[in-house]
Amino acid sequence: MRARETQVPATRLRLTRRGRVVLTALASLPLVVWALVAVLGSGGAAADAGSVAPARSFEYVTIWRGDSLWAIAESLAPEGDPRVLVDEIIRLNGLDDAVVEPGQRLALPVVP
Repeated sequence: MRARETQVPATRLRLTRRGRVVLTALASLPLVVWALVAVLGSGGAAADAGSVAPARSFEYVTIWRGDSLWAIAESLAPEGDPRVLVDEIIRLNGLDDAVVEPGQRLALPVVP
């Protein structure tokens, strides 16, 4: 006896609303990741590039007894305002104030 062949009608795959949402999300995930990388990767570099100070040259000096930041600033830029240079030296070396000690080594900006 031969088994009777029966044809099963092909059923069409139907996606539910939830299935469509999941499929759309999975399909768009690479695009979203690419966009985030593009925005976060280049945006930070562009912002940093605009805020970076130009490279400067420095010279180093060792403080001797009787030296002061004011005297050093005046010798570096005799025509300029020493207050500006003193503030820059303080900021550059991470000092709390303008008091220096003998033997202390300081970085000084090279004044053109």
